[in-house]
Amino acid sequence: MVPKRLLLVEDDRSLAELVSFHFDRAGYAVTRTGDGEEALILADEVKPDLVLLDWMIEGISGIEVCRRLRRRQATANVPIIMLTARGEEDDRIRGLETGADDYMTKPFSPKELVARAGAVLRRVRPALAAEALSYAGVEMDLVAHRVKRDGQPIQLGPTEYRLLRHFLENPGRVFSRQQLLETVWPHSEDIELRTVDVHIRRLRLALGEPDIVRTVRSAGYALDSEGLA
Repeated sequence: MVPKRLLLVEDDRSLAELVSFHFDRAGYAVTRTGDGEEALILADEVKPDLVLLDWMIEGISGIEVCRRLRRRQATANVPIIMLTARGEEDDRIRGLETGADDYMTKPFSPKELVARAGAVLRRVRPALAAEALSYAGVEMDLVAHRVKRDGQPIQLGPTEYRLLRHFLENPGRVFSRQQLLETVWPHSEDIELRTVDVHIRRLRLALGEPDIVRTVRSAGYALDSEGLA
């Protein structure tokens, strides 16, 4: 299975190493930093599936990092778990109201943190916990990296596979070319928007008829079977 991407923002090196060890064992791809400003940069580069965010970090505070991530379109829906020694009720409420999905007070059990992370992902982004995705006759095996439509195998290139997976994780949702570029292409700063159109065309050709990739004028693309005969 494709590893889930974790951004760990923690300036206590020994704790960060301990947490990283447990998440590595659980199958996550972990990116670490102890600095708030760098965390915002890494959030754009890594495109994490989950953020573990310490309240008291170098640079800008964890609570401000959380606030800024929630304001950005690309990270507005990324699950965030706050890690902090601040155990007062008012602090917990402030963290949750700022946009955190869960809250763990130090000291904590790394195993419990991994379990909490899995629960948050299943609740907020259930597709990430699955080993297979399906929609309108299209089936994607995330373990074997195989795609079928109506039981027939579909051959996709790596980019088309990532593009289809993103659509299958968010069926019916419209994504602009810029959003797709930032999500599907690892280094999107050097790629033109027209590249998205080229790969959408290839994906449509591979999937065949009827076309379930809908073009939304002036908005972008969506995986949408509504209206098909």
